[in-house]
Amino acid sequence: MVLGSMAPRRRWLLLGLAALAVVALIAAGTVVITRLTGDNKPGGAPVAGSPTPSPVATPTPSPSGPPPGADITGPLNLLLVGVDTRVSVPGWEPHGDAVLVLHVPKGLGRAYLFSLPRDLLVDIPAFPKADYKGGKTKLTHAMSFGSRVPGKPKQPSTAQGYELLRSTVSGYTGLRIDAGAVLTFNGFDRLVNALGGVDIYVDQRVESLHRRPDGKYRESAPGGYKGPQQVYEKGDRHLNGWQALDYARQRYITGGDYARQRHQQQLIRAMTRKILDEGLARQPERVDQVVSALGDTLVYVGGRRIVDIAYALSGLPESRFTLVGLPGSGVGKGSAYRGEQLTTEGRKFLTELRAGRADAYLAAHPKLVVKN
Repeated sequence: MVLGSMAPRRRWLLLGLAALAVVALIAAGTVVITRLTGDNKPGGAPVAGSPTPSPVATPTPSPSGPPPGADITGPLNLLLVGVDTRVSVPGWEPHGDAVLVLHVPKGLGRAYLFSLPRDLLVDIPAFPKADYKGGKTKLTHAMSFGSRVPGKPKQPSTAQGYELLRSTVSGYTGLRIDAGAVLTFNGFDRLVNALGGVDIYVDQRVESLHRRPDGKYRESAPGGYKGPQQVYEKGDRHLNGWQALDYARQRYITGGDYARQRHQQQLIRAMTRKILDEGLARQPERVDQVVSALGDTLVYVGGRRIVDIAYALSGLPESRFTLVGLPGSGVGKGSAYRGEQLTTEGRKFLTELRAGRADAYLAAHPKLVVKN
C-alpha cells in the first residue's frame, strides 16, 4: 500500500511519526496526530491542552496546495517533560522530574537538545489559575504548583502544571516555547516496550535504588530500600521498558543529577535511532501498537498543530541532532542545600544559543557535547 492511498488519519500518523522521531518527539506525535489533529490557536504563546482531548477532523490538504507547516521556518523551541505522577497516591501533584528543551534554529537544518536540572533554582512567576503568588525555588516545583486547581485539591491538572513550567523555563532560558509534551513515567515504560526495547551504551556502572534484578520494586526500609539491586554495567546494553526507565531515573550515582540528565538524553537518542533503523514509520501496525501503548499517559500542548511542526522538521537528519550537557553546581551554605545553579559556561551556552552562535561555542567548549 502506498502512502497516498491510505486513509487521512493513517497518512498523517505516519508522516508525523517519521518527522517527530528525528527530534525525539515520537511520543507526542503519534498520540496527538490520532487524537488532536484539530486546530489550536495559531501562532503566539502556547495554550494548555486537555489531558484527554477530543478528536477533531482535519481536512486533507489538496495535492496542489502547500503541505502543512510549510510556513514554519524556525526557530522552534519544544519542551519535553517527564513527570512522576505517583498514580497510586490520590491527588498526587505531578513534578517535572525530567525537563528537556529542543531548540531548532531558523532554517530547521539542525537541533540542540539540553536538559535543565530538576533542582535548578529559578524564579517561578505568579500563576493566578492555581492561586500561586510566585517565588524563587526549584524548577521541579513549577509543575506541581501550577497543577493545583482551586476548589479541587485532589484533582491536579497536568496540562495546567505544564503551563506554569513552560513560563518558568521560557523566563530562565530566554527562549519562546512553541509546543511541548508531557509523558508520565508509566507512559515512557510502555513506549520503550512498544518499540521492542532500545540499544544504548551505558557509560558508567549504575546501581538501581528502586528495582530488583527481576524488575520488581525493592522493599522500603528505614532510610531507604533493602534487598538485591538491579545493576547496569558499563558497555553496550539492550534495555526493555522498565530497565530503560529505571536507568534514566537514577541520580544517586557518580555525577548525580547531571549524570542522570546525560543518560536521559542518550536514551532519547537511542529511541530515535531505533525508530529510524527499523523504519517504524513505514509499518502501520507497529505505529498503532505504539499509540495504543501510550494511551492517556501523554499530554500535548502547543500553539501550532503537531502535524504542522512534524512536517516542518521532516528533513532534519539525526547527524545534526546535538545533545548538550549544561554543567552546574549546588547552591547553599554548609549543609543547607537549596538547589542547583548552572555554571558560567552553562549559562553562556544559552546566551550563544539565542544569538545563533551555538556551533561556534560548542566547538570552543567540546566537553558540553554529550557523546554515545
